[in-house]
Parts: sequence; C-alpha cells; structure tokens
Amino acid sequence: MQTTQAFPSKLPQVGTTIFTVMSKLAADTGALNLSQGYPNFNTDPVLIELVAKAMRDGYNQYAPMPGVPVLREAIAQKTARCYNVTYNPETEITVTTGATEAIYAAITTVVQPDRNAGPRGAGPDEVIVFEPAYDSYVPAIELSGGKPVFVSLNSPGRSEGCIPADAVDAPRVDTPGSAIDWDVVRGKITERTRLIIVNTPHNPTGYVWSADDLNQLAGIVQKYNLFVISDEVYEHIIFDERTHHSLMQQPLLRERTFVVGSFGKTFHTTGWKIGYCLAPANLTAEFRKVHQFVTFSVSTPMQYALAEYLQDPAPYEALPAFYQRKRDLFLQSIRQSRFQFVPSEGTFFQNVSYAGITDEPDYDLAIRLTHDIGVASIPVSVFYHERIDHKILRFCFAKDDETLLQAGERLTRWSLSQ
Repeated sequence: MQTTQAFPSKLPQVGTTIFTVMSKLAADTGALNLSQGYPNFNTDPVLIELVAKAMRDGYNQYAPMPGVPVLREAIAQKTARCYNVTYNPETEITVTTGATEAIYAAITTVVQPDRNAGPRGAGPDEVIVFEPAYDSYVPAIELSGGKPVFVSLNSPGRSEGCIPADAVDAPRVDTPGSAIDWDVVRGKITERTRLIIVNTPHNPTGYVWSADDLNQLAGIVQKYNLFVISDEVYEHIIFDERTHHSLMQQPLLRERTFVVGSFGKTFHTTGWKIGYCLAPANLTAEFRKVHQFVTFSVSTPMQYALAEYLQDPAPYEALPAFYQRKRDLFLQSIRQSRFQFVPSEGTFFQNVSYAGITDEPDYDLAIRLTHDIGVASIPVSVFYHERIDHKILRFCFAKDDETLLQAGERLTRWSLSQ
C-alpha cells in the first residue's frame, strides 16, 4: 500500500483566505455579501458585446505573451491621458492575469533569498509592507525567499479617529496619524532592504496617498537604491474631489517602480482576471521572464474587447461619482446606528468601528453577523501579520442599491439592540 510522501510546506501559516471563507459562508447562509470585493451588478453590455464580437472575428487562440499589441497601445494612450506619462507599449507594458499575478511576478523578479548584503553577510532581501495589507503580498515575498518588514498605518477607520455614524453629513475630519509616518519607514530600512510595496488607494483602509507621500518615498528610494511595486488597482475609485497620485508621475519613482493596474476593478469585471504592469524597459524585460512561466498569455478576445472599449474614456471617468454615491448611500443607511467611521477616501470599501458596541473579536463578530443578521463583512485583523484587532469590519459597497440599503438597515437594527 502506497503512502503519500510528506514534504514541508512553503507557506505553513497560510490557510484558505478570509475572502473565500466569508463568501462561502454568505452563500451557505443566504447573507448579503459585503465581504469579498466584487460588484454584484453586471458590466456594461457594450463591453460584453465587444467580447462576443472578438470571438466571432476569430480572436480565440493564444495571445502574444506580453499582451495583444492593440491593448498595450490602448493602455499607453490611457496612461498618457490620465497622468501625462509615456510608456512604450512594446517594451514597457505587459498584460497579466489580474493584478495579483502582476504583483507576484514583480516580487519574484526583484526579491532574492540569499543576496550578499555587506557586513552582515548574505541573507534574504527585505521588503517593506504597509499594513493592514492586502493578503497576497506577504506569501509572494516568502515564496521568493524574502523577508517582509512591516510598517503599520494608523489608518482611517480606527475608533479613536472615527466620527459617529449620525455625523455622516458633517465635513470630513482627519484621522490623527492617518498619514504614513515616514520616520518609522526610514527606521525600518536596512542594508538588506530591496523593495517597498505601495497600495493607493489603499485596501482595506481607503487611504489615498498624497503628493508629499510620493516625494518622501522618492527620497528613500534614491538614498537606499530601492525598487517599488505600486498596486494602483483602485486608481479611478476616489472620492470628494481628491486626486490619485500615481507613482509614475514622480520621475525618480517611475524609473524604479512596477505600477500595477486592473480592468476588473475599473470595469466591474473581476472575474475576467485581466490586469497589467507598467515598468521601464529594463525592469519589464526581467518581469516578462517570470510572467511567461506563470501565465504566458491572457484571454485573447477579452483583450481585444478592452482595447476597443478603452477608446472612450467616459466609463472610467464616471467611476468616482458612481462609487461615491454608493459609499454615501451605505453610510446614510447606518447613520442612525452606533457604528463609527471615517468616510473612505477611495476604493469600494468602507471600514466601520464597532468598538463602542461590543468587545467581541472582529473575526468572531464577522462570522456571527453573517449568521444572525445576514450581512457578511471582512474582519480587518486578517490584514495584519499579528492579527491586530482594532474592532473594525470592512464592508464592500460595490453592490446594488437595494443590497446596500438592506445591509444598512440590518446593521443599524443590530447595533441598537446591543
């Protein structure tokens, strides 16, 4: 009788992601799913028809490894339009299987497990990660043999900086310490630091980087000769007349940064898993060496459809107003509750503090609310490597209006009953 050969896990601390857990629980219980970050409404019928047209036109075989030329050209045109920055579509733009693959390939490109690093001798590359952090960053660093080094944000959504739910119409108040403490970042840099991972607008906090943040980062990158990965998948989902400051707009950062984008977030097509990476030619050449053996190429008809759809800027230019209305609708729906919050600056997520309602651990409460009132959320502690619990839940408001209003009514009723 054969037995299964045991082998050590490369990710011993990793289990099923919280997004899978909560979405399955929501499906099993019939709860309103405000946990996993995807819309519950469909994409533009025009875009769907463009995919069907591309299929009918015969674009059904392998695409070129870097992406179909017309889509890379469309991305270059959109980038120039939005940020006044020029990327060469032939040598500096790569289409990927979603942003997660782009992030993984970029980390794999840069991070090495055993680099000669001066007086301390050889050792793993270190990567600065701002947390709470999206959950794909750290496993990719560890799979590449690197060492994550954490910098915590005192981020919007913590109870000490929140405003009561019934003050949603009041002017926005700044959360004390919500901006990045760059002195803390500098204190984390060592001779082995190789890479910094940036996410703006930030998931899960909704924090949006400022121009000063970019300048501070540029000084650190220049001084310590670092690389950067900038996760900008929510670039067009930004509120209250703020500006998205892409790292590509800072000349020094542009030469050292892999900028990652996503059509899934922009065009309500998360299931298509199509993203892209913008980087200087020397970085792109190395990036593509990894990309070709992770995915090789991305869905051909969808690439042709997106290339044509991008010719009209109206859909992505309308996103800020579209999602700000949904954010405000959700916040209005809980304005009579006992929850507290700072309105999200960007992304389609809203953090809500329940610290004034119960001391229950956030993971336990997220599970209980899914069962008891039929509203699924994400406990923010899962975005910290030490599972720090600030009594905050993350809700996705990329949902139809009826879902948001029902969720708000249930959350309000529960909070007032406690």
